Amino acid sequence: MYQVLLVDDEPLVHHHLRTISDWGIHGFELCGEAYEGETALRMIERNRPHIVILDVSMPGINGVELNRTIRERYPFAKTIMLSSYDDYDYVRECLKNGAVDYLLKHRLDAAQLMGVLKKAVQEMEKREAEHRLLPAGPSDMRELIVQALRGKPESAIELENYSRQNGLYAGAVCFAAAAMQISSFLLLTESRSDVETNRLMKQAVDLMQQSLGGDMSQRTAAYVENGRIAVVFAFQERSEQAAASEAERLMSHLRHSLELFMNLKCTYAVGHICSSLSRLEASYRTAERALDAAPALQPAGLHSERVSLTIEEQKQLLLTVENLDGEGVKEVIASVFDGLRKQPIHSPSVQLIVRELLSASEKAIRKWLPLADEGEENGVLPPRDDVGQIGSVDELEQWLLSYYAELLNRLKLQRAAGHHSRHVSQAILLILEKYHSYITLELAAGAIGLNPSYLSRIFKEETGMTFSEYLNRVRIDASRKLLESRRYSVKQVSVQVGFSTYNYFFKVFKERTGMTPQAYVQRVRPGNSVK
Repeated sequence: MYQVLLVDDEPLVHHHLRTISDWGIHGFELCGEAYEGETALRMIERNRPHIVILDVSMPGINGVELNRTIRERYPFAKTIMLSSYDDYDYVRECLKNGAVDYLLKHRLDAAQLMGVLKKAVQEMEKREAEHRLLPAGPSDMRELIVQALRGKPESAIELENYSRQNGLYAGAVCFAAAAMQISSFLLLTESRSDVETNRLMKQAVDLMQQSLGGDMSQRTAAYVENGRIAVVFAFQERSEQAAASEAERLMSHLRHSLELFMNLKCTYAVGHICSSLSRLEASYRTAERALDAAPALQPAGLHSERVSLTIEEQKQLLLTVENLDGEGVKEVIASVFDGLRKQPIHSPSVQLIVRELLSASEKAIRKWLPLADEGEENGVLPPRDDVGQIGSVDELEQWLLSYYAELLNRLKLQRAAGHHSRHVSQAILLILEKYHSYITLELAAGAIGLNPSYLSRIFKEETGMTFSEYLNRVRIDASRKLLESRRYSVKQVSVQVGFSTYNYFFKVFKERTGMTPQAYVQRVRPGNSVK
């Protein structure tokens, strides 16, 4: 009986799918129902369903992101997408991330649903058949180890039989399992194909096996999933203390090798010593709990782990980038990371949120650098491969700040570009960098190394505006975007864009826009009170 998990935020959809057909007759069974993404992920971890039917549009994690997460964390599960809308972009994104098919709720009937479920089964059976055709060898042993560590029924017995038949772990009296985690795996492999990711992990496993001595009969490295590699140790001495010390030494050596030869920062944990292969799962679970433990535990219920940016955070980040507000960008990123510092860097929530922060930078590049050649931004912004060398959440935050600083610098250069001389371009850059604080013609001239009168003359000749007029234009443009964001009062905006007094802001705003700030707010935000 194939187990199916249903994920949709509409109770009527749950009822319709439960009653649309006799599931059991067709060989399927509903093993659970969830109404939002985070609950669904917990149920997949607990129930290990064969198939997940999920809605594209849900609160919290949407179906497209949830489908991507399931593919990365639970590749054994096939996914089928549901939606009320026939949106090709959604279809393409979901199919690209491994969904079997895409069904429209208002057209769904029993025959169509069962047909897609059987299609999912066929894909699973094809994958299993391909695996069975592989020749026996190290890959089979590693697969048995992974299944045993995951607690698959009968897998521990199969591993013991395989070991006996092939003379593995001969003379061993105790064992231990350890877990090695590539710190920023999801970020590092986001832009890689499955083939490239598999090649990377094969290289990592091969390097670890070589560092362990190459002989799999006493020490075995095996890839689990999502950048996690398991290591099984077999010891012939009876001292548990000596065995634990040796396992710790070897894992430290493996971590150093991965960093030295592959530029991959990793963390690891060693499970407790156990007496037989059948107890390896418990040892590995101990290692995983230690590895995934937050650096500083909080009381239960005090902190709710999230896996995405809020819409407000995304809007605020793009607003600060558009206004070239470096301090504002720092504040948004710091606020986001305040909720991540107590989690390990490899946790899905950290990786997915940072992925969204990087996605926001890509949106900014597409919107405000439309003429950039494809891939050109990679030559200006820090390369993504650098994330493989990041080993902590704090380092990840600093890397993101550097990433966005480079983006802002690129945007400033683009806005200052044109038919201007070098000195006038430098003055425009200073205005874009300092408009929200104190900047004058004299200060700009001093920074550039020119006489203020000379800078004033060439600036007016090349831009058609005086230095002060250009500065005020930049400030008023920024103020309009802030007012449109609905986050700040008029007085707060006047301070944020660099005006020393509210009255002067009022005067300049009216001169440039033809209306008062209050009237502008009423026009773009009807019904809002103005302060």
